Amino acid sequence: MAVLVEAPTDALATHVARLAPPDHTVIRPPEAGLLMVQGRIGGDGRAFNVGEVAVTRAAVRLASGETGFACVLGRDAEKARLVALCDALVQTATHGGAVERDVVAPLRAAQEAAQRLAEARTAATRVDFFTLVRGED
Repeated sequence: MAVLVEAPTDALATHVARLAPPDHTVIRPPEAGLLMVQGRIGGDGRAFNVGEVAVTRAAVRLASGETGFACVLGRDAEKARLVALCDALVQTATHGGAVERDVVAPLRAAQEAAQRLAEARTAATRVDFFTLVRGED
């Protein structure tokens, strides 16, 4: 699920379309709302409210009965519906492996490549500091 919610909507839609997903019913249309985010501070880890973030949730049911749920950051209704559809499909015997192979694996590979590129760019700007020590005298 983490790979799916981190993926761009257009890439997710492209990979899901290749699966030719079966008929499904939207049982909870995508709806946007706010969610309170908590953080921790201080030596004792006391919780405090950082602020609110926008989230979109959705739920779908396949004709065979499997139900999928999704909650994604932001106000992207189509992404929430697609992630919920993938959640339902992965529960089926016929589509479970295909979702992992044709949707999750390529998206994971693209995310890992982007992460490696960001790490390489960061490493290129690394500066090593050192201290010269004078002899004891």
